[in-house]
Amino acid sequence: MRTLHAISFLAPNLEPVYRFTMDYLGRQLNCRIELTAGSNYADAYQADLTFICGLRTPPRRHLAPFEAAAAPVLRGERYQNRPIYFSDVIVRSDSPYQSFRDLRGCLWAYNEPESQSGYGITRYWLAQMGETGGYFGRVVEAGFHQTAIRMVFDGKVDAAAIDSQVLAVELRDHPELAARLRVIDSLGPSTIQPLAASTNLPAPMKSDIQAILSEMHTDAAARQWLDRGFIARFVAVQDSDYDDIRAMLAACERAAFLTLK
Repeated sequence: MRTLHAISFLAPNLEPVYRFTMDYLGRQLNCRIELTAGSNYADAYQADLTFICGLRTPPRRHLAPFEAAAAPVLRGERYQNRPIYFSDVIVRSDSPYQSFRDLRGCLWAYNEPESQSGYGITRYWLAQMGETGGYFGRVVEAGFHQTAIRMVFDGKVDAAAIDSQVLAVELRDHPELAARLRVIDSLGPSTIQPLAASTNLPAPMKSDIQAILSEMHTDAAARQWLDRGFIARFVAVQDSDYDDIRAMLAACERAAFLTLK
């Protein structure tokens, strides 16, 4: 039986959902899929399948080792039945801040600088506001969205932008967080993180992967796991679907604003 190597760079609280997804996909493809957590984006170049941030999806104009294949459509009207998500700006419930525009001089946390949801979208929003000269008082790298959430909860930082899917899962699983946090703004939307397929995979296999995942929500057992991740269904995507994120990056490059400060 063929074995495929899958790697995930997404939030740990989504790992059970994506592990089931890979097991399900493997059964349908009659192969074994081993999923591991990525620690270095260079690892994606060796994988057959990769759950990866949209900011890291390769530009179409370059020969890339992987390409977007499928992405989740999240449950809820705000997602418009499209593969998008938002970056929800959170503060403590007792915080005086009411919107992103109130945060000048605050202590801001982000997950990591290669993230669209926590870093890229924030940088773009500031560039659109003309605030490229130092908006926050200080910025702190948390490592993961879940860590940033708890830093806000504990009062170690004032605010953070959190992937709306990750936030929904975390607040559901930890109601004590929901009681002391509130969302004051939403940045985005951005096209949601894809499952990317290696260009070394045969084209028919990539088509099979897209077809299987697109029908996964019709399976009763799979439906329960998708619900755990607030996923309505998967849809086929391609690299051009991530042009919105490339455009945001290009706007920051034109503004010479690539580092949050």
